[in-house]
Amino acid sequence: MVQVRQVAQAPAPQTVLPAYPRVDSNGATEPDLPAAVLRPACDLEILIPSLNEAHRLPHTLTRTIEYLEAQPYSSSVVVIDNGSFDQTSDLAARTWSDRVPVILTGCAQPGKGAAVRRGFLTSQARFVGYMDADLATPIETLDLVVPLLDEHPAVVGSRRISGSAFATRQPAHRVVSGMMFRAVANRVLPGVTDTQCGFKFFSGDLARAVARRLRIDGFAFDVELLRAVRDIGVPIKEVPVVWTNKEGSTLRSLRDGTRAAADVFRIARGRSSSCPR
Repeated sequence: MVQVRQVAQAPAPQTVLPAYPRVDSNGATEPDLPAAVLRPACDLEILIPSLNEAHRLPHTLTRTIEYLEAQPYSSSVVVIDNGSFDQTSDLAARTWSDRVPVILTGCAQPGKGAAVRRGFLTSQARFVGYMDADLATPIETLDLVVPLLDEHPAVVGSRRISGSAFATRQPAHRVVSGMMFRAVANRVLPGVTDTQCGFKFFSGDLARAVARRLRIDGFAFDVELLRAVRDIGVPIKEVPVVWTNKEGSTLRSLRDGTRAAADVFRIARGRSSSCPR
């Protein structure tokens, strides 16, 4: 079992990638952020990008906090409101736990990629990752992920490797579009079985380094992120997940799928600028 260091207050983040090449500021697309927007350090920070998730967020926060309160490491949950016009912000701003802070932050730039990128850049956690607001992947999957993070700076969930399972399946049109997208993504990330599972965790140093180089805001963000990780020589560790299809996804198969596929082709050509919105 991994020995997780307890973090008191927010000193400079611990360097946890001595064996891997670091990404410098060359090619960075994000400006330096003022210290005032950086969150306190902890061992594990979970980002939840949210767009109009008031109906699903209470269950997800309750289950996540119950799990984290039982763990020996320090943690926090960050809800990144990506332009919601429902009660998402009001729900996230409530006091949920005395031990596990729930922090609300905003991201004016639309898109999951923009929200996660902002979450990475404003984090000082030792480990940081993101998951979907619908809790499609059980929070208990962290039992597999956290012990691996000391040796594997990039640990991501997969629905396509041995040991994974679908608790409920996607609709047929989502299955077909997913197959097509995987075929395209495999050109960029051969060997990664599932780029789109919304359960990905990284060493904080790695997440902050690659986030500065990312541009894509839409659903191809995951591909660009994993490609950036691989490009600096960090291997990607996949773990099996039990995945449940949940209603209410913000993904629109034709419009978003077409844009995401075009973004992946741009990544393959080394030009990862996102499609016009």
